[in-house]
Amino acid sequence: MVGLKKHNFTKFFILFGVMSFFYLPILSLMIFSFNDSRSLTSWSGFSLQWYQALFENREMMTAITTTITIALISTFVATVMGTLAAIGISKSRRLIKELVLSVNSFPILNPEIVTAIGLMLLYSSLNVEKGFMTMLLAHIIFSTPYVILSVLPRLRRLDPDIAEAALDLGATPLQALWKVIVPMITPGIISGALIAFTMSFDDFVISYFVSGNGVKNISILVYTMSKRINPTINALSTILVVIITIVLLVVNLYPYITKKEMKEAE
Repeated sequence: MVGLKKHNFTKFFILFGVMSFFYLPILSLMIFSFNDSRSLTSWSGFSLQWYQALFENREMMTAITTTITIALISTFVATVMGTLAAIGISKSRRLIKELVLSVNSFPILNPEIVTAIGLMLLYSSLNVEKGFMTMLLAHIIFSTPYVILSVLPRLRRLDPDIAEAALDLGATPLQALWKVIVPMITPGIISGALIAFTMSFDDFVISYFVSGNGVKNISILVYTMSKRINPTINALSTILVVIITIVLLVVNLYPYITKKEMKEAE
């Protein structure tokens, strides 16, 4: 009994140490975002002045607007494309399915720097001026594979006879897709959309290589500001952490909530 307690204490100590290693820097950043002075190491009092300075800074607000706009548009396009692609893959022959899934894994398995340089060279070879549109296209490109991988497991569980039954009852292929298949794979679509939004919202490496002069998202702006002491970075980073945490909580809790609702409905 004593040995078991000691073993549990050791596991708890290791877990606490690992969690502290990962999250203490983030916690410190969030605390000093409310610091009254410019110091990033010495606490002098509680203040919201850096949040006020953040929202009064035109460059920061432009970067935030750009980030949210690109994240929303790329998420919508990637979700539609990824869902349709996943449906097409699920109906394909085994050889084609495996080939497409292998190609789909390239953007995920590739280091971001490789994808970033590849896109930069592609835009340069096509003489495309880098800016808002090039960043948006890049975000759609790297977000779509995650949507496909999120939707496919739902499609595998789907009874193929349901769509055929809808067609036999007079539904058109589009009606069968919209009224039968999509509602049954909605949890996978939402999960894919949330992952795509998160990936787009905090991307830096790819955005840095495909953006042009005057176009910055939040990650690029934070990078340019990190070379000088600016406490508004803490305020901006705290807001980012809160947003990403909320999105991740929704991604992880949504499947459990839907399962619970389905059980209650039965």
